[in-house]
Amino acid sequence: MRIGYGYDVHKLAENRKLILGGVEIPFAKGLLGHSDADVLIHAVIDAILGALAKGDIGVHFPDTSNEYKDIDSRILLRKIYEISIASGYKIGNLDSTICAQNPKLQNYISQMRENLTYDLKTDISNISIKATTEENLGITADEKGMSATSVVLLVKV
Repeated sequence: MRIGYGYDVHKLAENRKLILGGVEIPFAKGLLGHSDADVLIHAVIDAILGALAKGDIGVHFPDTSNEYKDIDSRILLRKIYEISIASGYKIGNLDSTICAQNPKLQNYISQMRENLTYDLKTDISNISIKATTEENLGITADEKGMSATSVVLLVKV
């Protein structure tokens, strides 16, 4: 088995959709980035790549490439899943946390879990997603940004 950790953070910006775990969430701002800036999926990708010792998201999908401009991060996650399988590993379990002061995310977490379950070809019981705030501290307090962390256990196929 192999264990990996991922972290991602993006600024909030006007005129952007808020996409988390592949779910579009109604909110006044969205996350700014080269792709759709889905911090949850980016943290998951980095956790998987870390467990495989294969670099990070920027190595595989550089923000200097027009190929990835505004791309759906779920497409990137599926490519990383294929790398994982080709390396001989599948998801054992995944635990992720999204940090955002607003909006409240509880009503969207089940769809996020379903999306990751589908993209990573695993059972939903292997996918945990939680949401928290920074108790009005840090970058999320005044809604400047959002972050996510992820820990993954990969097991032999």
